[in-house]
Amino acid sequence: MISGLDHVNIETCELEQTILFYEDVLGFENGERPPFNFPGAWLYAGGHPVIHVVEVKSKPGPTGAIDHVAWIAKGFDEMKKKLDQKSVDYKLMDVPSSPVRQIFIHDPNGVRLELNFQRE
Repeated sequence: MISGLDHVNIETCELEQTILFYEDVLGFENGERPPFNFPGAWLYAGGHPVIHVVEVKSKPGPTGAIDHVAWIAKGFDEMKKKLDQKSVDYKLMDVPSSPVRQIFIHDPNGVRLELNFQRE
């Protein structure tokens, strides 16, 4: 039985830019990572490494077979303000017949991210 999302793996040619985006825009923390023999980072949320970033030499496709990654989020207005301040393009959507509001953005590698907020 599956009980939740463990992690998402992102391949990038822009390791530092990718780490900064997830830290600065979405508030993940760059934390401890096993001593693999290739460059990368583990980004934590709630004490769990939910994004594994791996540096590659050639740019992968924007998302491969992954359409998007969805995150549970809080603070809709604060996030929208932050995205505006950082000039991050986004799309807003309300889920029909649901209290969920969504913000869609893309990371520096073209990975589409869905941020799901409960209407307050």
